[in-house]
Amino acid sequence: MEPDRNFLSSPHIRAPEDTRSVMLDVIIALLPALAFSVYYFGWRSLTLTVFTVLCCLFFEWLYRRLLKKSLTLRDLSAVVTGILLALCLPVTAPYWVAAVGAAFAILVVKQLYGGLGKNFLNPALAARAFLFSWPSVMTTWAVPMSRSSILGASADAVTGATPMTFLHAGTLPKGVELYQMLMGQRGGSLGETSALLLLLGGAYLVVRRVIPLRIPVAFLGTAALLTLLFPRGNSPLEWMLYSLMGGGMLLGAIFMATDPATSPVTAAGQWIYGALCGALTVFFRYFGAYPEGVAYAILISNASVWIIERGTFPRRFGTKRRSWKKAGAPK
Repeated sequence: MEPDRNFLSSPHIRAPEDTRSVMLDVIIALLPALAFSVYYFGWRSLTLTVFTVLCCLFFEWLYRRLLKKSLTLRDLSAVVTGILLALCLPVTAPYWVAAVGAAFAILVVKQLYGGLGKNFLNPALAARAFLFSWPSVMTTWAVPMSRSSILGASADAVTGATPMTFLHAGTLPKGVELYQMLMGQRGGSLGETSALLLLLGGAYLVVRRVIPLRIPVAFLGTAALLTLLFPRGNSPLEWMLYSLMGGGMLLGAIFMATDPATSPVTAAGQWIYGALCGALTVFFRYFGAYPEGVAYAILISNASVWIIERGTFPRRFGTKRRSWKKAGAPK
């Protein structure tokens, strides 16, 4: 009797993970940092995050409804994009900024390229870079424990400098100790203040095998080595530690650079990609006009993934190694 199904050769692997479960793990990993931002900056942190998430969901629904495509809201990818984008914003950012960023992330960066898995840039980081079209809005930082009005404008909060301002000037941060950098007692965007909680979320993702450990290790290791060898402060070790915990370094290395849609799939490629992110971050921080450089470093590395994978993809047994001259650009 002929079987009614044809099966391919082994191995046959069944796994319970799908896109929704992976995105749910990322959300869980981000919750400690989000909860701390609410404690540190007030309820506006939560309302700004919820509003950003709702905007991302709306724009994804609108695009796919207008183009008569299947709805993809249940995979939670738009929720993750909204949370990450909100965590990149200062608590003083007006709601319209979050809406513009969400529209750019979902419509331009994600959906116009085909949706989840087909975008070559991280949507949240690309939106953050786009929002620097309004630099005064994106560089107005609230003093920790100051309370911004939930519905008020950015002027409601008392603003102050972040540790990155001092590092960019070539000095160690004044009035902020290393333990405060670790715990999050400093100024910054919603999701970058507490290094400890970001590391905790990263450990959860590694244990759950959601992200590869190679990328954040290469990212942070390269940045640590360069800042240790070329310090600008009096103490190379302190300069390195402040640099690693300052700005969006940990948020970017753990949650942004590891985006599976925009990072390499090969093991060697992940090491190279992570090292490139770290080196570009230090370069932008040292020589750029803006104190931070994580977002632009990751975006440039995202755009370089195709060539990294082309050079590190394993050769099939019995075939010749592909010539770089004949390879050309990806189609």
